[in-house]
This record gives sequence, structure tokens and C-alpha cells, in this order.
Amino acid sequence: MSQIPAKGRPAEAILAALRERKAQDRDWRRGRLAVYFYWLDEDLERVQQQAYLAYWTENNLGQRAFPSLKSLEDEVIGMSLALLGGGQGAGGTFTSGGSESIFLAMMAARNRARARRGKMRPNIVLPDTAHLTFDRAAEALGLEVRRVPVGADLRADVAAMAARMDDDTVALVGSAPNYPFGTFDPIADLAALAARRGAWMHVDACVGGFLAPYVRRLGHDIPAFELSVPGVTSLSADIHKHGMAPKGASLLLVADAADREWHKFESRAWQRGPYAAYTTQGTRPGGAVAAAWAAMNHLGEEGYLRCARLIMEAKAIMMAGIAAIPGLGVLQPSDIGIFVWRATDPTLDIGKVAAALDAEGWLVGRQQEPDGIHLHLNPIHRSVAEEYVEAVSRAVAAARGGQNSRIGANERTY
Repeated sequence: MSQIPAKGRPAEAILAALRERKAQDRDWRRGRLAVYFYWLDEDLERVQQQAYLAYWTENNLGQRAFPSLKSLEDEVIGMSLALLGGGQGAGGTFTSGGSESIFLAMMAARNRARARRGKMRPNIVLPDTAHLTFDRAAEALGLEVRRVPVGADLRADVAAMAARMDDDTVALVGSAPNYPFGTFDPIADLAALAARRGAWMHVDACVGGFLAPYVRRLGHDIPAFELSVPGVTSLSADIHKHGMAPKGASLLLVADAADREWHKFESRAWQRGPYAAYTTQGTRPGGAVAAAWAAMNHLGEEGYLRCARLIMEAKAIMMAGIAAIPGLGVLQPSDIGIFVWRATDPTLDIGKVAAALDAEGWLVGRQQEPDGIHLHLNPIHRSVAEEYVEAVSRAVAAARGGQNSRIGANERTY
């Protein structure tokens, strides 16, 4: 069992120990991971780090003490609302990540339905491709989860979701895009359904919020998903994903700022006096806000377009290259920087292919249904796109030759 040492260690010894431990981690700077990180270049990295250090210990709970943090947070929210269809009356909350943003949205949906409609046995209806964070939030909030299979196009089946709704349905969910396949649900149709039934409509754009608008500007067909879609109540978007900020920085945006009150906690039930918070956190790291603000201002629209272009170029190269390898196929459709590839030859064991890739140093994200390999690209993958295709070709040859059959070496990552 570890214990606090009796005597402190010198700073250099501590830093050397950290470097030694980190040497065992996967080297994301080489682009051999397609999960867990987002990186563009060293210039942005330095800006992120310096901005975070400028507020490394300030507590964003104390905005009376640190009004600069409030101004930074307000600007981050304002820039994001402008990007994602927020009107004059829209609002937002800065959170620690997509899980917290989604939790707050479901909390708000429950609380609004309880107050306005007296719903005490609430349920939420969502496609079965929606992130499992919704189930985790529902477990904590006392919500029944009704998952509905998606259609053959890997998008939410609006008619099937309507059939699962009842008078106790407090929220509908759509993804923009979903994580398993990278496809956009028909947000406009789901939002219209939610409006007719008086339900909260949440759009999970944690992955796509800061990427999809720029992919659309490059000429790709990206359906409307933003707050400006009639019937959309809230939208979650992670700045620490394709907003290219360090972790943890996310947003819960609402079309009507008054709806933030439904996820507010307020109490006077102790001796200290009134306490109020719009997040599940108390103490909030000021560095995360400062670094998000810095990343957005450093990149600007030009920088985000560059990121989108690099991602879509990498995807095109990888998809075409993999599809050309005998025995492999790319699952379609796929809308932005997420896609799945799999074996089309029944004699080819995709687990052995994954193990061969792992043996070469590529961290493999396994897809459960269908059995395949999942990629979530970010800008650095443009520099390794051709290299990855070559590695896949070698891995297929190794699998066919009976090499690298240690299936346990490849992870299922989500």
C-alpha cells in the first residue's frame, strides 16, 4: 500500500520519476492513437499550456474574487453560441466534460417535466447509438432509459422512437454525430417530434460541435443540428475534443437561457448561508476556462477550418486505402471524422488483424457491432494516413499467415 513519504523528495527526482513512468505510455505525438487525445501542433500546445498555467490555481467557483474568469467564461460561451446557432435569448454553462454536460441536460429535462407536468416516473427515449453516459445519468437521476434500434442507415429511426414515447417521456436524444458510426441523427425530425409531445430535445454534439460546422463549410453535406433547429432545447459540445482545448472543457448550451434554471442547485440548508451552482462541481479549475478561451482565440475560424480539412483528408486517404485491401471493407455511411472498418472475408479474423496492428504500436479501438476497428480522427492523423494504410495491409498479411494471434492485445475502447 502506498503511503505519503515521511520526508519529501526533491523536485527533480519527482519529475524524473514522472518521466520514467510516462515513458511506458503510448506516444500520441506519433499519431498512433485514434482515441483519447486531440492535437494540432506545438504552437497550439504552448498556448494551451501557458494559458492554463496563468490560472493554474484559481477557482472558477469564486468569480467574485476572480472576475477575469467570469469574463473569459462568458466569451467562450458567447463564441460557441454564435457558432452553434444560439439566438439572442440563448445561454450556456461551462462544464468539465461531455458526461457532465449530458447529466445536466437530463437533470433539467427531468426537473422541468416534474415542475410543469407533474411527471414522477420519467423516461427518456434515445437511439441505441447514443452514448452510454445517458444511461449513467439516468441511473443517478431516476430516469427510465428506452433505447431504440437505429435504421439501416445507422441513424435514429424517428417513427420507432415516437412509438416508444408515452405521457411520461421527458426527453428525446439525438447525436450529431453518434460515436459508434460517426453518423448524424435526423435532428430536425426528432426536434419536431419532441416539440409536438412537449419533451425536452437534447442534441449530443460532444464530438461534432466544434468540427461539423467547419466540415460543412468545406462543402461536405452536414445536416442541421444546431440550436437554431426548431424544437432543439439543449446541445452539448466538448471544447476539449475538436475545440482543441485541453481537458476538461465542455459546454451545455440551451436555446432559451431560462432553461439553465432547471439544472441549478440552490440551498440554504446549512449555517454558512445560500449556496447555488449550475454545475455538478463545486470547485472548478480556472485553467480549463483560460485554456479553452486561448485555444479558440489562437485558432480562429481559419485554424478550425484547417483542422477540419486535415481530418477529412486523412479520412479520405484511410478509407480508400483500406477499402482497396482484399478482404476489408469500410462501413457506410460515415459523416465526419469517425468510421469503422471490418473484414468482409469470413476467413479473415479481424481480432488477429487488430493484434498485428497493436504489435506495431498502433492502439486499436475495437468495435463490438459489427466486429471491426473504430477510428476517431484528429488533425495529426493526416501526417500518418498513408503509413496507417500500409500498416493495415501488413496486419492483414500477418493475420492470414497465422502471426500475431494474441487477441487479448487489442483493446475495446469507447
